[in-house]
Amino acid sequence: MDKFVALKRILDCGVIAIVRASSSDGLVEAAEAIVMGGIVAVEFTLTTPDAVRLIGEARERLGERALIGAGTVLSEQDAEAVLEAGAQFVVTPALHQGVVETAHGAGVPVVPGAFTPTEMLTAWEWGADLVKLFPASTGGPEYLKAIHAPLPHVRLVPTGGVSAANASDYIRAGAVAVAVGGNLVDSAAIAAQEFWRLTETAQQLIAAVCKGRGDKSQ
Repeated sequence: MDKFVALKRILDCGVIAIVRASSSDGLVEAAEAIVMGGIVAVEFTLTTPDAVRLIGEARERLGERALIGAGTVLSEQDAEAVLEAGAQFVVTPALHQGVVETAHGAGVPVVPGAFTPTEMLTAWEWGADLVKLFPASTGGPEYLKAIHAPLPHVRLVPTGGVSAANASDYIRAGAVAVAVGGNLVDSAAIAAQEFWRLTETAQQLIAAVCKGRGDKSQ
């Protein structure tokens, strides 16, 4: 898939699901449930057991219905491993130029993490497709709004503490999308195999993003 097509799908949807868990059991099914709720971008973090294998399995199971990415990518070696497994976008929690360059070389979107204006601008100058504001909960929507004013060209994706309750606030503050982990990927629901709960939360997040964008049908 062309990088710009993949990026457009992420931006059109407006939500990246972050799958981070202590066990790999049920996570591909969880990803499918999230996609059924309307979220097309699903990120498996490398802190999750067997994450590289899960990326490949999710790609095979979901096909063109979803974009499967890798998160917590901390080195060029990590980036190469997830790209070989089929990752369609790469996310980091911090700045790492080698990861950005490796993703660029593979032609996939890359989303480095940053918190300060200097870090965000550095990420953008390196060629980041999106910049992950992390941890977003530290400053909330008001912090993002303050950053967005002098850096309106930097496409920010708040991560950390984002939920269906505040996603619309982040969008109104200037975020182009949001990334959601524990407030979407409920470990108790996965353990109970109540995947429908993830589908419902995904639908709520999509509705919140649409509301923030001014879609009055939501």
